[in-house]
Amino acid sequence: MAIITISRQVAALGDEVAATLAKKLGYKFIDRKYIENRIVELGFPEEKMKKYDERKPGFFASLVKDRDEYLDYLQTAILETAKDGNCVLIGRGAFVVLENVPNLIAVRFVAKDEIREERLMKEFDWNKKQAQGRITESDENRKGFHKNFFNIEPDNPANYHLTLNTGTVNEAQSANAIENPCQALITEEKEIAGEKKVQELYQAQLVVNALLFEHKVNVNFLRAVIDGEKLILQGVADSVAISEKAASLAREIMPDKTVESCISIVQDFNTYP
Repeated sequence: MAIITISRQVAALGDEVAATLAKKLGYKFIDRKYIENRIVELGFPEEKMKKYDERKPGFFASLVKDRDEYLDYLQTAILETAKDGNCVLIGRGAFVVLENVPNLIAVRFVAKDEIREERLMKEFDWNKKQAQGRITESDENRKGFHKNFFNIEPDNPANYHLTLNTGTVNEAQSANAIENPCQALITEEKEIAGEKKVQELYQAQLVVNALLFEHKVNVNFLRAVIDGEKLILQGVADSVAISEKAASLAREIMPDKTVESCISIVQDFNTYP
């Protein structure tokens, strides 16, 4: 039972190979539309999706609280899908959200610009300039998205178990190349450890969601980490009282954990509303 994340350049056949691979393995295929719909179902306004969904946010969009809300809902959607295992997830920084999960296989798809241009020209009946413009726009948006939300470079091959150049291997060959590492690397021990880790990440995210969206606790950049029997809260608040309130509510939400607040206190700290 593996969790496979797919990062891809535009026109590098990442979506196509992911669909083929999921069918081949009998895994759930989690595409862009599924994640988009789930984020909205969880509570993020649909009209605000276009500002953040796998694109580089504008300057002010990167500062407002909407940005953090989008990230919390995005992580929730990814984790609730991944906790059942046997899935292939497309994009959205899933490889970062799940990077410490033992049964993760993270894959990156690339191709030379000229090959991507040819594919776009053929698919959309575009000229070379239109195809080049689409590639530049997409590459910048995806790089900006990962930098803004995760402070990571998506082009760094060290972020992945496997990088495939679909200019040299076809769709079927790519699917086979991913299937083999899944069988070789994902042991029963890793499956068990991975399931436990994703459950911890998911439960921690639910605590964050409850504090922010149900109890309206004013902590910026709020994160929760489960470490054994401890639940650790991190973030920034402008008073000790808010930090203590967050910790008290967290104890009610997870009474079986010892709650530790590592929330920083910065007076008069505000993001844009």
